[in-house]
Amino acid sequence: MKALRYLLITIVALILLAMAAIAIAMLVIDPNTYKPQIEQAVEKQTNLDIILDGDISWSFIPIGLELNNVEAKLDGERFIALERLVAEIDFWSLLAMSPQVNNFVLDGLDAHLSVNKKGEANWTRIIPEKDAQQVASSEPAPDATASETASESSSEPLNFNVSNVEIANARVHYTDATTGQEITLEDFTLGASDITLGSEFPLDISFRVETTEPQMSVEGSIAARLLANQALDAFSASGLDASFDIKVDAFAGKTVTAKISGSLAANLANETANLKDISFSFANLSANTNLTVEGFGDKPKLAGNIAINEFSLKKLLENLGQPAIETSDGNVLTALAFSTNIGGAAGKPELTNLALKLDDTTFDGSGSYNLASSALVFRLTGDALNADRYLPPPSDTPATESSTGSNSGTGTASAQAGPDSQLLPLDTLRTLLLDIDLGLNKLTVSNLQINEIKASALAKNGVLEIDEFSGKLYYGSFNTTANIDARSNTPKWSINTNVADVQTLPLLNDLAEVDMLSGGANLKINAKSTGNTMTALRGNADGKITFNLAEGEFRRMNLTRLACQGIALVNQETLGTTDWGTATPFNDMRGTLDINGNTLNNTELLASLAGMQLEGQGNVDMQQTLVDYELGLRIVGEIHRDPACRVTDIVRNVVIPLECRGDLSDDPAGLCSFDGSRFRDSLQDIAKNAAKAKAEDKIKEKLQEKLGEAAGDKVKDALKGFFN
Repeated sequence: MKALRYLLITIVALILLAMAAIAIAMLVIDPNTYKPQIEQAVEKQTNLDIILDGDISWSFIPIGLELNNVEAKLDGERFIALERLVAEIDFWSLLAMSPQVNNFVLDGLDAHLSVNKKGEANWTRIIPEKDAQQVASSEPAPDATASETASESSSEPLNFNVSNVEIANARVHYTDATTGQEITLEDFTLGASDITLGSEFPLDISFRVETTEPQMSVEGSIAARLLANQALDAFSASGLDASFDIKVDAFAGKTVTAKISGSLAANLANETANLKDISFSFANLSANTNLTVEGFGDKPKLAGNIAINEFSLKKLLENLGQPAIETSDGNVLTALAFSTNIGGAAGKPELTNLALKLDDTTFDGSGSYNLASSALVFRLTGDALNADRYLPPPSDTPATESSTGSNSGTGTASAQAGPDSQLLPLDTLRTLLLDIDLGLNKLTVSNLQINEIKASALAKNGVLEIDEFSGKLYYGSFNTTANIDARSNTPKWSINTNVADVQTLPLLNDLAEVDMLSGGANLKINAKSTGNTMTALRGNADGKITFNLAEGEFRRMNLTRLACQGIALVNQETLGTTDWGTATPFNDMRGTLDINGNTLNNTELLASLAGMQLEGQGNVDMQQTLVDYELGLRIVGEIHRDPACRVTDIVRNVVIPLECRGDLSDDPAGLCSFDGSRFRDSLQDIAKNAAKAKAEDKIKEKLQEKLGEAAGDKVKDALKGFFN
């Protein structure tokens, strides 16, 4: 036992002697006398020119080193410099195999990082190329034993403590000659204390960052309590409070503040992360979320919720210095909100209880997304939406000025963005994998009132199919299916529409303030086209439209008056009626329109009117909105009580010709008129009828003479029926 005691005393004595020797050496030796040797050693081993202008000092308890005013140059330019560096390690903690940094201070760091036009970074030139190659070749190849040893040592927890860390007035400037980008980090400060693995410690950071591409500056501050485990594979931050003042050229000189608060945690070993009570704000936009993530690979599993609180989009744009969105109703885009729960299987996040608010309109639904296939499934239904409120306000500038006025760049841009602009992003459409169902109880668009809207669309392999677009429209209904094949650069379009019992008068009046036609419309459209511009689609359109209009009337257009004008000419009399009214009722009107590019050709138009039958053919130029019709009113019975308009055998079955020509936007009353040039054909029919009637009268007279008076009324009636 005595021997062991003496051995321990000897060891302690040796340690004390070594400590005394080190202490004496530190007190006696001045490290500043070795500055030239230190500078030469650094310059010999690297491409750096180091300059030690300040004092170098050290201490024993705690073991510490302090450097002042140090600068390193690379190729004659400053690479890095610092005003003061202090590093102190507790001596007794080293003996206890639990190293503790008492104090670490870095003040006035100034670093310059750059990439030249060849893409070479200056920090790669610190070590001479020849020495770097020698170091790389001299490194032994890793073997299994070394790997196992490293693995075993790395698995042991590191017990490392830091009492205080201070970084102040740090600045890093980065330039990239290949992109023209410049990034400057300045006024960087960091403070942390009582840093111990396995325990929380406070962290405070502030900084300023400026960039040139885009030109932007950010002043930020971050405060939180951090926690890291012994294995350094689990981290957390609680009490997070971060604020960033952002100034970008795109914000028109305005400074926008972004804030983040809450708690977060991540475990690298388990590949899990958790966001708890995270709140985010940007200008007047704010959001909050609670979210758990399992798996950091390509198939994460998400669970939680996210909500964007109600905000004004117009106010947000104003805060960001962006131009305002001009709308017909200045009160829209002022109350927007969004919320949803997030769940689903790994790699397939799902949104449930999704709620979306757009001013007075609310939507709810669900959705899912497949990260592997990019397949999107979406279901959304809404109550009532007035789309007209969101349209731009009507312009006071005449259309001719906007289209021809034009040395102005705005007019040119508008023209280019018009009928010849690309309608579909073909490359994007070819990658879409969609399954979407939408519903809306009521929609107002172009002043039209549409109810119970249902829409269903599928997209796959560059083909978009709308297998349902239906709704209730003005006491009737409609249903449309469509197909867009975008697999080629000239997409193919097809559309099929059925309209049943839609009342045309309120529809046309709401759509274009036109009240020229009423009745229950039944319509079938089968059309195809190719192209990706409106001009191409119109020019390549092909198909057929069949229509039937029941129990309607032509308003602000009296066709009876036009027919009576022709009959009065035949009767060689003058019409006495002056109040003809402003409408022409009909029982049924039907026809077929052949779609040929921008032209609708109508080869068959029939309508049953009182005592007449409307017949005709013509075409409508949809590009110029021009109508060109030749109509005829076939007299089949009495049409009016005016004596000059009496229907005799001479005019019965005669066609009174009309013409309807002009712009559809003109007054309907002026579109149609009596066609005198075609009335000559009608006169020939009238002459034939007159000759026939005259011949019949002569025959009847001769027969009656032969039969005599005894024939009686029955015989006369029989003769009359025979000739009629």
